[in-house]
Amino acid sequence: MYQDLFELHEQLLKALANSKRLEIVHLLRDQELSVTDIYTMLDLPQANISQHLMVLKEAGVVHTSRVGKQIIYRLAHPHIIQASDLMREMLLAQHQQQNLTDAVALKMKDLVPLVHDPVCGMRLSPKTAGFSMDYADKTYYFCASGCLKAFQKEAKKYV
Repeated sequence: MYQDLFELHEQLLKALANSKRLEIVHLLRDQELSVTDIYTMLDLPQANISQHLMVLKEAGVVHTSRVGKQIIYRLAHPHIIQASDLMREMLLAQHQQQNLTDAVALKMKDLVPLVHDPVCGMRLSPKTAGFSMDYADKTYYFCASGCLKAFQKEAKKYV
């Protein structure tokens, strides 16, 4: 029984051992998204997104549902985010120990969502945003490059 659990754990960690898949998990943190939404937010080819989502689905990280012709993705279990946050806390603590001279050390509370991406509405913090842009005397934060590009094309629409 323990060996089975270790093997399941290994499969889960293998599925999460990719920065783009971790970014997808992060995007699904508080919302359900279609492949098109994720494609727009990450600015990766749709085929790549579909491959990453297939790996996450096979590992039980995400579940799907169909709405019309679209497949909607959501996290399979809320503990996935808790586990991710715990690993991030551990990594931040290790980083702080290795860089004791840093005047500005990151803390997990700095990673708590504080703002919304104006394009997709995703909650994020200035420290975890993929991109930022100053426009009309305000700083806007974006989850990924696709949302930044959409904002740049039609900034007046979002202000």
